Amino acid sequence: MMSRHNSSSDLLRRIGQLLIIGFDGTEMSPGLASLLTRLQPAGVILFARNITGGEQTYKLLKDCQACVSTPLFTSVDMEGGRVDRFRNVIGRTPSAADVFATGDRMLFRKHGKLIGESCRTLGFNTDFAPVVDLAFEASKTVMSSRAVSAEPKQAVLYAREFLKGLRAANVVGSAKHFPGLGEANLDTHQELPSINKSWKKIWAEDLYPYRALRRELPMVLIGHANYPAITHDKSPASLSRKWITAVLLKKIGYRGLVVSDDLEMGGVLQAAPIEQAAIGHIRAGGDLCLICHIEEYVTRSYEALIKEAESNRRFAQRVTESAARVLTFKKKSPALKRRPPAPTLANLERLARQVWELSEQVGLAKLGTAGP
Repeated sequence: MMSRHNSSSDLLRRIGQLLIIGFDGTEMSPGLASLLTRLQPAGVILFARNITGGEQTYKLLKDCQACVSTPLFTSVDMEGGRVDRFRNVIGRTPSAADVFATGDRMLFRKHGKLIGESCRTLGFNTDFAPVVDLAFEASKTVMSSRAVSAEPKQAVLYAREFLKGLRAANVVGSAKHFPGLGEANLDTHQELPSINKSWKKIWAEDLYPYRALRRELPMVLIGHANYPAITHDKSPASLSRKWITAVLLKKIGYRGLVVSDDLEMGGVLQAAPIEQAAIGHIRAGGDLCLICHIEEYVTRSYEALIKEAESNRRFAQRVTESAARVLTFKKKSPALKRRPPAPTLANLERLARQVWELSEQVGLAKLGTAGP
């Protein structure tokens, strides 16, 4: 095993750049240090389970970076509302739907900027937000306040301002969940939804935000839903060459990074085991595999990607392309160039106050737009 690793160190470095990984725990451990040192991943992702305080989170991310020679995507899912990883550190941030309901574009941008500043203060440079899925009736119970409007142009209006806010805070954003979960009535965390919708309707509705924002999106995150009218099979979009390469990259002309949703989710594991899911995402044209929890799944995927690249020249070429895209992105991105200083108590208190003030503004604005 060692000789193979030594003889193909370039390949190993490239494979690492295709993975953003999650883990358990709130501090660096010998096991985590060993994993990061061996894999040299593109990034790490933290969840509420990893976050107990401002200084603790910053130190954990700094310790992760110390194990990896290239700049890491230090990433988080931070939308506000139901998906709020920072609520125990700086209080509850309003949801996208509540902010959108104010109709105030300045508040849309402020929402993104405040979330971005919270990310930077804690040591994150990447936020997998905003959601641009449309708020159709079918997905209401699943998406609830994460989606802002059933009108594509309105979803774009919010997302564009939110992304400007993130960018002002020097944080990389990512629209999700391509090509759209607006008609999905099952939760992709547990199951693989099948969305029976025509190409014409998907192009006009669900894909509109990606078309409108294609030059403004650093990353696009691919969801785990199946669209039988388009692919004529049962595979999720996250493993679909038709969706990723033919539609997103070629037809829409998107040039940023393509990231899978968490490959540990039921929606994809129902279609393929973790190893095949990782290979499938890269083969389909994806750049980064998110594997958010189980270490065994991370190592199995890493080994499977190596094995496939060593035995399949075309796949090795695909790996080389995506690794180069990831490294070029990192080199050019201002968000990954400079690490912010460690948070002080005063920083965290100021953020908590601003989050509270935004919640108040949102509440008042909603009252004002509610009518008599």
